[in-house]
Amino acid sequence: MKFLAVENYEKMSRDAANVISAQVIMKPNSVLGLATGSSPLGTYKQLIKWYEKGDVDFSKVTSVNLDEYVGLDGSNEQSYRYFMDNNFFNHINIKKENTFVPNGCADDLAAEGENYDKRIKELGGIDLQLLGIGLDGHIGFNEPDRYFVKSTHVVDLHESTIKANSRFFANEDEVPKQAITMGMVSIMQAKKILLIANGEAKMEILEKAFYGPITPEIPASILQLHPDITVIYSKK
Repeated sequence: MKFLAVENYEKMSRDAANVISAQVIMKPNSVLGLATGSSPLGTYKQLIKWYEKGDVDFSKVTSVNLDEYVGLDGSNEQSYRYFMDNNFFNHINIKKENTFVPNGCADDLAAEGENYDKRIKELGGIDLQLLGIGLDGHIGFNEPDRYFVKSTHVVDLHESTIKANSRFFANEDEVPKQAITMGMVSIMQAKKILLIANGEAKMEILEKAFYGPITPEIPASILQLHPDITVIYSKK
């Protein structure tokens, strides 16, 4: 386990982009597990800059995203498919057919979860998984629970998560109450994990997750068991 404390969000983003670009350069056909939200935005912007300079080539990369809101399709500006397309995929040379996000509008969400896990397995697993962390310790949308959920599944979002994500919506009532999220098996079987966190508010949960007991009440605590994880964090 490697911890890197950096001075600000920009440095965190650049260092995270360095890790991801090195992975792609060393293995051009890497399978990247990607995350959404405000934390990775700077990382994606940096990767786009390096792509435009010709420093990194995504043409052989496959991506699998952690999660998606239930009920939002890719045309909805608040969906994670829309987020990824507009903040990353549309600006690099990754093949769109090689970018995968769970379908939150599937008629059978349980089957969608099974198929998503099957796809990841067929790809040979994830080479590098990018993660953020919620204030309650959630990773992806794996919320605090009585047990760790292994497979991709539908989850009822906790009130704290809905409130935290309401900043992206017109009001809290518009935030979907459910999401479909990658489970712990696919995350923990990733060959490498990169977790990024910024802001003073995240420091307490980082300490609990990585220095406290391993418990499903703090989902990120399971990452203590991963053999190759890097955490890059900034208080600013």
